[in-house]
Amino acid sequence: MEWLNSIFMEHSALQAVVVLSLISAIGLFLGKIRIFGISLGITFVFFTGILMGHFGITIDPYMLSFAEDFGLIIFVYALGLQVGPGFFSSFSRGGMQLNLLAIAVVLVGTLFAVLGSFITEISLPDMVGLLCGATTNTPALGAAQTTLKQMGLDATGPALGCAVTYPLGVVGVIFAIIFIRKFIAKKQDMVVDNSDDSDNTYIGAFQVHNPAIYGRKIKDLGRLTQSKFVISRLWRDGIVSIPTSDKVIAENDRLLVVCTEADVAKLTILFGTHEPEDWNKKDVDWNAIDNQLTSKDVVITRPEINGKKLETLRLRNQYGVNISRIFRSDVRLLATPDLTLQLGDRVTIVGESSAIEQVTKVLGNTVKQLNEPNLVAVFIGIVLGLALGAIPIVLPGISAPVRLGLAGGPIVVGILIGAFGPKMHMITYTTPSANLMLRGLGLTLYLACLGLDSGEHFFETVFRPEGALWIAIGFLLTIVPVLIVGIVTLKTMKIDFGSMAGMLCGSMANPMALNYVNDTIEGKHSSVAYATVYPLSMFLRVIISQVLLMLLL
Repeated sequence: MEWLNSIFMEHSALQAVVVLSLISAIGLFLGKIRIFGISLGITFVFFTGILMGHFGITIDPYMLSFAEDFGLIIFVYALGLQVGPGFFSSFSRGGMQLNLLAIAVVLVGTLFAVLGSFITEISLPDMVGLLCGATTNTPALGAAQTTLKQMGLDATGPALGCAVTYPLGVVGVIFAIIFIRKFIAKKQDMVVDNSDDSDNTYIGAFQVHNPAIYGRKIKDLGRLTQSKFVISRLWRDGIVSIPTSDKVIAENDRLLVVCTEADVAKLTILFGTHEPEDWNKKDVDWNAIDNQLTSKDVVITRPEINGKKLETLRLRNQYGVNISRIFRSDVRLLATPDLTLQLGDRVTIVGESSAIEQVTKVLGNTVKQLNEPNLVAVFIGIVLGLALGAIPIVLPGISAPVRLGLAGGPIVVGILIGAFGPKMHMITYTTPSANLMLRGLGLTLYLACLGLDSGEHFFETVFRPEGALWIAIGFLLTIVPVLIVGIVTLKTMKIDFGSMAGMLCGSMANPMALNYVNDTIEGKHSSVAYATVYPLSMFLRVIISQVLLMLLL
């Protein structure tokens, strides 16, 4: 049995891989268990590591440190790539209001944590750990630990605090949302207003009866209104065509227009008459509405197209086709001339079959190419992120410079590359499954190492008198900010309950709570709100955890 002992107990690279893999496998299996519809998911890896650490299983300290840091780096960088494309656009329209509310949740929780540290005998590093667990934010914990190590201080306390408060952090948000829904929300709060849903396109048919636009070219119509729209088809005298920008509009022309639903009224005034027929049903056979034209969905897979604006391709003039809609990450976008195309975009092309086939070759449509991950961009991004994280930032009132560290640097670079990489013709596309694999692998590795490192002292921490205090404070740090901001939002603002709940889940980085909300509330507003506030909230918590320690220690 020596070989078995060497695999599990004797420190070596083989033993480290075996132990961490075993912890991850057991934790992920347990994470599938649901109690009252709630599961801790991947968090069970953390607690499996704690249990093994408690029973004396260890791995080489250097290997533990490397695996923990590398897992955290992969996770936060892939997270940045995921949220990057929508990070800056999330500040437009209602997104700004939702992000301000999410910032309020973050700041209220931080304020309570600081006050709790002064009122109780809990040290600030331990309180930061409690806050990270209460907000289920492991990247913030990683940033705090990195800061403490840079200051030459012990980083074990925050990990223990996070482990103690994490379970109630998951369910606390759910409890708060249930309370708000039962005792605070009114019937009108549950009604969703879809009139300003900027994430969806709307297809409408209009007839030209406005004398002001008779004889005008299509390219001139855009100057008459601030609304953005794309004319997909034009019927005149029973003949259908793809209108170019130089096409002259005539009386009684029938137009099929792609726009947003909020702009329908304005476009009705512009064109004259809006036809009542519903063109947005899922069962519309676009290839049967006329005999001359057909439509096809094509995926952009040619690297040369990445980062180019739609107007530069001149598809209408050269091939006589029209791109009416663009799908990006399951979001429908208007195919406006100034839209920057990205690898992986799925475009809807309307035109004659022969012309569509030519355009298909121009755009690529070789889906197999997208399945090959661009690892060069991943590793270059990690290097840039670590370089950014190592840059000292001098802040007023802080004696030592602040660094973004292993968590902050990669997530910032990931967001920037995800947002602006295509505009600089960088190929940053990864399939959703590939990104999910990177994030899952990184987070699993980080949690396994973190739990193994914390396990030795976990139970003695929980079962000492201070342990109960830690649990109580952690629960308050979870539920109080959510209740305060949630109640104020419903009482003073015109935000539906679904969007409010999604905002709260995103500000607390709690996907398990979002799953509960999606299961109990119809529509996708909660998911949209979650995605809107999640990037900024995650970034703020990573930075705040470091700044608190640098300022107050």
